[in-house]
Amino acid sequence: MSIDSQVDEYILSHISEEPEHLSRLYRRTHLNHLYPRMCSGHLQGRILSMLTAMIKPKRVLELGTYTGYSALCLAENLAEDGEVHTIEIDDEMEEELTELFSCSPGGDKVKLHIGDAEAIIPTIDEQWDMIYIDANKRRYIEYIDLSLPRLVPGGFIIADNTLWDGKVTDTVANHDAQTVALDKFNSYILTKPELEVVILPVRDGLTLIRKKK
Repeated sequence: MSIDSQVDEYILSHISEEPEHLSRLYRRTHLNHLYPRMCSGHLQGRILSMLTAMIKPKRVLELGTYTGYSALCLAENLAEDGEVHTIEIDDEMEEELTELFSCSPGGDKVKLHIGDAEAIIPTIDEQWDMIYIDANKRRYIEYIDLSLPRLVPGGFIIADNTLWDGKVTDTVANHDAQTVALDKFNSYILTKPELEVVILPVRDGLTLIRKKK
């Protein structure tokens, strides 16, 4: 077993337990879906839940629902009147996600939108306290430009996969569209003086962005 694997196991055994309904969802994702690594999982799920508890948002926007794991984590610590609006482009997921949210703890606070995030974001008449980006990696800059005007001062954006297995450190060797786009995104957000940025080397990279004004 590698050192990294040992550290991962140690971390998972020394953080709050994964809720049972999320553990079942994680297993189901790995059994029934392509690219199960896209599912947030225990560690990242507890981070999202903790951040929500700290930020205390009333309105959360999630871009990229996949099998619904992260949406349920984001919903855990919302205010009683809080909502998570989550956008999923794959219309074949609609029935499964609708059923999941109807019978899961916190699922009543999740509002599912099916379609292209770039088309749907302008149609949701909300001011966002928190935004979680985990959709098409090639469109992260566009997602920021669309959603940032609706992010309240002091609000947070969380962007997933921003280290992309470390490929962003060398876009000459790794010049696929996703890697290049994520590298551009990481540089782009630093050009905005109203944003405060930090990258956490968690899983595939998690960037925390705060809108100062």
